[in-house]
Amino acid sequence: MSTSETKIEDTQGKYLHAVKNGQELTDAEWQQCRVMLTNKRIAIVGDEKISIPLGDIDQMGERYDLNQQAASETRYTTLYVDDDVLLVTTPDHETFETNFYRAFLDGAVIYVKHPAVVGGVVQGSEWQRGRLKVTKESVRMVLEDGQKFDIERDDIGEFESDERAVAGEQRNVLEVEHTDGEARSVQTYLSGREHHISVLKQLLEEGAEQNRADLELDPIERRVVMALYSGVSPFAISEFVGIDVERVEEIYDRLIEFDVIETVRERKEVSLTAQGRKVAGEAMGEQ
Repeated sequence: MSTSETKIEDTQGKYLHAVKNGQELTDAEWQQCRVMLTNKRIAIVGDEKISIPLGDIDQMGERYDLNQQAASETRYTTLYVDDDVLLVTTPDHETFETNFYRAFLDGAVIYVKHPAVVGGVVQGSEWQRGRLKVTKESVRMVLEDGQKFDIERDDIGEFESDERAVAGEQRNVLEVEHTDGEARSVQTYLSGREHHISVLKQLLEEGAEQNRADLELDPIERRVVMALYSGVSPFAISEFVGIDVERVEEIYDRLIEFDVIETVRERKEVSLTAQGRKVAGEAMGEQ
């Protein structure tokens, strides 16, 4: 290990070589191994030794259940490297994934437009460079104009990717909805080198997936969610929607149970969660 290389994690785990030289290994099995992660590479040491520079990882993908062995593992990380696909898992896989994101993304410079949208209104923000830092709770950004903000990993609502013009060329852009320091619903646009963006996309998608739920809300409940999303005070919902206070309290209790809103004060002052903002966005799209 060179003096510029820093060890981030060294643990026992398992790996499965799903694709080798472009060929799926349908009879592949999990192999016990040592997994060492540094700021420059990931090393897998078992019956064979595999050392992969982080810069050689094309993308971090979704599950690759090519056989029952792969499907039997609850959580694993899928690494695409040239014509190979490797699955890696460790006992504390959540920590391993966060450490992997740190190794790959900490200090990376990407393009950021923040805020691109506030409360559904497009802003005039320009693209600028920003530096990333990943923690267990959030993705932290420091922009070249000195602006700092966090995207909390458990506060991601809508998440999409699209092609947009960035720095004079068409690039893949991640569009992530979250709340800012003033509890406003905002969208931040992120772009950059493809291998950085593919890993960042996986990180943000995980947060969005955890917050997705198919909620069966009646029309009145959806109107309440939309009103809160539009900035109506929680104490003015009764008059705004046209229902009595007792009904509002019942709806708040139900929305809290569904994790659509959260209690800010005991008087049931509430704000939308990522799930609630998703519901509101869907409802507004139906109009």
